[in-house]
Parts: sequence; C-alpha cells; structure tokens
Amino acid sequence: MLGEWCVRVERDLPGPVGQAVAYSLGAPGKRLRPALVIAAYQELGGTGDVAELAAAVEVIHTYSLVHDDLPCMDDDDLRRGRPTTHRKFGVPVATEAGLRMVPLAARVLAGGAERLGVPAALKGQMAVELFRAAGGSGMIGGQVLDLEAEGRPLEVEGLAEIHRRKTGALIAASAVVGALASGAPRQQVEALRAYGREVGYAFQVVDDVLDATGTSEELGKTAGKDALQRKATFAVLLGADGALTEARDAARRAVDRLGEAGIDSRLLAGLAEFVVSRRS
Repeated sequence: MLGEWCVRVERDLPGPVGQAVAYSLGAPGKRLRPALVIAAYQELGGTGDVAELAAAVEVIHTYSLVHDDLPCMDDDDLRRGRPTTHRKFGVPVATEAGLRMVPLAARVLAGGAERLGVPAALKGQMAVELFRAAGGSGMIGGQVLDLEAEGRPLEVEGLAEIHRRKTGALIAASAVVGALASGAPRQQVEALRAYGREVGYAFQVVDDVLDATGTSEELGKTAGKDALQRKATFAVLLGADGALTEARDAARRAVDRLGEAGIDSRLLAGLAEFVVSRRS
C-alpha cells in the first residue's frame, strides 16, 4: 500500500519534493506502527482490509524521521541503511518533503477509512488520535523536550516523559486507530491505548541501549549519536542491563493491560516481545 502511494506522490508532486517523499516512504524499516494498527484491528474482530489505515500511520512516522535527521535537529547522515533524505536531496527539499507528508497522511487515512466503510464520526476520531499523537502534546512536544535536555542532567522521570511523548504517543495511537477501526467497545480501545503507551516506552528505552551498544551497520543509522550529543539516556542512567530490565517490565505491563480488558492476543504479546528483543 505504501508503494502505491509512492507512485501517486511522484505523479501528484513532480520534481525533487515528490521524489524525496517517495524515497523516504520507500525506505525499508521495521514497520512496527503499521503492524500495531493491523494487529489491533484483527485481534479485536476486524475483518476488512486495514492496510491503508496502517500506511497513514507510517507516513506520519516517516515525516518525523525526515525532520528528526535535519541539521537543526539530530543532524544525521544515515537512516534505515540509506543516506538521510536531506543528504540525498538537500535540506530545503527534505524539509518541504516532511511537511508534505502531514496532509498526505490525512489523505491516506481518509482513503483507508473509505475502503473500510468507516462512519464519518469514527473517521474523525481516528484522525484526532493520529494527529494529536504527532503534535505538541505528543511527538513534536517530545522532540522539543529532547532537544532542550541535551547536555543537561536528567532524572529517570524526566527522561521517561520525553520517551512517552516523542516515541510512545504515536505507537499508542497506532494501536488505538486499529482498535477504533474494528468497532471495539471503549474499554478495549482504552486497553489498547495503555498497551501502546507501554510498548512505545519500551521501544525507546531499547533504542537507547542499541545506540550505545550497536553498530551503524546493525542499526541502519549512525550509532553512538546520543553520547556525541550528550543526551540523557536510559543506557546512561541505568546501565545497559538496567535499561533492558526497564524495557521488559514495560512490555509485561503492556500485556497485562490487555489481560485486564479480557484481550488474550498472542499477536500483540509477540509484538511487545519483539520490541524488547530486537537488535536494530
């Protein structure tokens, strides 16, 4: 589905900006967020084709990566095993490409909702979840806090807040979008939200460890950037072993949240396990 939208983008946005959007969206990746949309949808009884809704979440995630890599942010040269978008196309084109992905995500979400026959009110709820998670109270706000914290001492609670917003908010929204699309009752939707928050937190804690212990070849991005930018990380605050214990505890809490709502899902439990056992 992302491939289809890449073709559309290059047709609708001729020139380097469209090429940069397609390049960014076409990069290989873990696709955790789309997987969460699909898993939540299917595990809560959805039977339609939810791939386009899942793609909408990935568009937002990809926009965040393009802007996160810019020189004014993390200034990175490598992403998903390839040159970052601004290294290939230049900073102005990469900046505009990232901005263009925000309305593109809305188009993809609307197309996915139409494909499923989702009522307008429910489509609105899904849009609110996705764009709120991407905004000031979520991903963007977390990025601001992350930049402000560079070179400053930070306690565990402050770092956890950054992680839950910068990474956790969009991962939680992915699970919620899938749950909403399935027509699940509110209790189950909120259980998926709580699950997603814990999974997102665990994901970023593991990222801290991998940045400190992995290689650029393993990660597909520049290793050791956190130390160079003097960022507070769980690998620094708790040590690698302590940080991994923190991540495993969060993954267990995620699965517990499902159980409390009567959701017994090997697929969602498996995704939580993947997050803490991955090597890239």
